[in-house]
Amino acid sequence: MATMTLPPTLIGSLLTLSAHQLWIDYDEQADVLYISFRKPQQANDSVMEEEDTIYHYRDDEVVGITVLNASDKV
Repeated sequence: MATMTLPPTLIGSLLTLSAHQLWIDYDEQADVLYISFRKPQQANDSVMEEEDTIYHYRDDEVVGITVLNASDKV
């Protein structure tokens, strides 16, 4: 099993989220990381606010994030 270390800034950011659960999926073949704060997301808008990062919204609430080319971010 591979191991990884989470940066403290990431942990702090996760603790400030209003979501109590996270769902994380990684499609290795497509190199896409999916992070959901709600299941189902039922997003009604999506915006690419940063290069290769798509934020999914339900009204004004972020309900998910899609990271394209995820392995390039490591």
